[in-house]
Amino acid sequence: MTDAPDGRPRPAQQWRHRGVRGVAIARDAGVRGWRWWARNWDRLVAALQDEAPVGSAAAPSPPGPLVEQRDAPRLIAVPARGYVYSFYVRATFAWSSPASLRSEVLSWYVQYFQANAIQRLTRLAADAARDLPPHRAGDLEVALQRALAEDPLWHYQRGDITLTCRPDAAVRLDERIMPALQPHVDRLVKLEYQFEEQMRRARYAEQLSRQWATILSVHADEDADLADARDHMLTANREAARWIAELLHRHANPAPEPPPPTPTPPV
Repeated sequence: MTDAPDGRPRPAQQWRHRGVRGVAIARDAGVRGWRWWARNWDRLVAALQDEAPVGSAAAPSPPGPLVEQRDAPRLIAVPARGYVYSFYVRATFAWSSPASLRSEVLSWYVQYFQANAIQRLTRLAADAARDLPPHRAGDLEVALQRALAEDPLWHYQRGDITLTCRPDAAVRLDERIMPALQPHVDRLVKLEYQFEEQMRRARYAEQLSRQWATILSVHADEDADLADARDHMLTANREAARWIAELLHRHANPAPEPPPPTPTPPV
């Protein structure tokens, strides 16, 4: 078949060329698609499982189980003795699972069990705070940490999945009680500073007395007055050391405050 007088292919030949070109394009696209599927098939299969994708570009998995740390969405308020003021507990939970879970799967289970963990910690804090006055936040934190140490891992299960939770807590004072406590705290800080200053002076005086006693001991055999001064200084040193030891003991173990006197009924 010859071309048209103007040199262009005849219509039948044009359709034949288009068909051959379409078949070639489809064949090339099919080859490229097959090569893409061959390269990425393992990644697609692994993405649908609870495992990380396998391949040269995949990041290495960290050793050990995956751990997700969550804070409680708000401070947990538990009433102090008298139910007028409250303690506020800042709670943190570290979640993990012995099973190999993806991070988004672990996050879903953490979200599911978080309310149960917060409720359990709230009960522990409320039991410990019920008999404490509202300014004893430190005692509540110690009691709560002791209770958590006795049972450090909490376990939750849904179906075949088991999650382990390690709780932690810190306690804050009620802000309404801070203005009432601040004058007493300031006074205690001042007394503590004065006590430390007196202890430093006492230790310095004792050290200086020992030095003089050593100097006098060198010449004590030559003069009876020096010997008497040395003995007097050593006796004073022993009395000062005993006084310092008693003062330290009373400071470390303060005596309990006496109970208020019971009023006598009128006759």
